[in-house]
Amino acid sequence: MKLTHLRDVAAVAERGSLRAAARYLGVTQPAITRSIREIERELGVALFERRPKGVVLTPMGELFLRRAVSVMGEVRRAREEIDQARGLSTGQVAVALSSAAQIALLPHVLPGFRKRYPEVVLSIRAGLFPATETPLKDGELDFYVGPLPETATAKDFIVETLFENTRVIMGRHGHPLAGATSLAELTGARWISTAVTVDSRAEFGPLFERYGLPEPVVEMHVESGIAPTLAAASTDLLIMVPEQWLGFAYAPQMLIPFQIREPLPAAAICMVTRARLPLTPAAEHLGDLFRRAAMHYVRAREQRQHSAP
Repeated sequence: MKLTHLRDVAAVAERGSLRAAARYLGVTQPAITRSIREIERELGVALFERRPKGVVLTPMGELFLRRAVSVMGEVRRAREEIDQARGLSTGQVAVALSSAAQIALLPHVLPGFRKRYPEVVLSIRAGLFPATETPLKDGELDFYVGPLPETATAKDFIVETLFENTRVIMGRHGHPLAGATSLAELTGARWISTAVTVDSRAEFGPLFERYGLPEPVVEMHVESGIAPTLAAASTDLLIMVPEQWLGFAYAPQMLIPFQIREPLPAAAICMVTRARLPLTPAAEHLGDLFRRAAMHYVRAREQRQHSAP
């Protein structure tokens, strides 16, 4: 088995046909066909199912592709690690960030990273841990920064807490419950869930139960991005989001925070990396910048709290 076999399988899977893969790789279609047949013969299984308008992966092909992508990613990282150790500013880094991490940390991270590694391509994926766990495990992502579900396993990962977090309840301007000062006054409201998991109990249940209140009614689940803001701004649904949303440029224009007296704890913001393999120098530098940005954020938050009347 050669790396070209892995490359060809990945190209055919991505492009959907042998011809398109050959064109993408700059080789002949017979060469791609021969490569696929060789690897299928060696494995003893069919990796692709031939169809009139192209090919699709078989179940065995999907299993093989996942490993192939992981192997190619590690080979790429090995080359980049050597190049970066030699002082070259080349390669790529891929990370996944929650909305809170993007708002609170990313603006403080990018200038330093671009200055140190101006030629490294930075790929940023927005999302929460459940959607990024497999790509992280397979090596498509270098690390994740954001909250973790309570059931997340750390067996394959190194989890580092960057800072503890809290939440804020927000609704549209002119919301009929905007004057509420306690959770009890919101028991009749309907909610948008933005939890790390689709189980809204993880987001609302323990908090409301702590104060002897019924569990809220959730009408919508949105993982991250601007969609929760747009949904809450155009309806009477409420959202309970990390406090970092108060610093998001568009949120204050579309939503108002409710001055609820009960504490609203949130899942801590963590950095998650794979346990078995080290980061490249560029990815490690980016991780350090996130750690420094988190320290700066915590200090700034403490100063605001001390100066508040």
